Amino acid sequence: MKWVLAATMLAGATAVPAQAPSLAMLDGLEKGSWQLRERGNNAVAQTMCFGDARRMIQIYHPRANCSRYVIEDTPKSVTVHYTCPGAGHGRTTIRSETNRLVQIDTQGIADGKPFSQAYEARRSGACTN
Repeated sequence: MKWVLAATMLAGATAVPAQAPSLAMLDGLEKGSWQLRERGNNAVAQTMCFGDARRMIQIYHPRANCSRYVIEDTPKSVTVHYTCPGAGHGRTTIRSETNRLVQIDTQGIADGKPFSQAYEARRSGACTN
């Protein structure tokens, strides 16, 4: 009788798949051309076209095949650590002020050299390419 009870309890147990973090804040950002400025400097450091704002996570490793570990995923902020075999690694925090203005803090190793940068990124219009 005990095995029937145990079998019944196990049959009722269901495995729940782990939910991948959504990074929904990034999905809410407008697609298009974004200007990145170093915080405290008015000059445009670079302009990037984003169809997927998740590319902002890897500014220093734009084409690298990287694994990501989500540290924080809230409606206003995401923090992701990523590792790119043979290319380096980084940790990026993106904080949304609006869907057209974000603050990016990124640091890590790229091409064997350390980087640490704070950017203000602002959508500037449609992509020209």
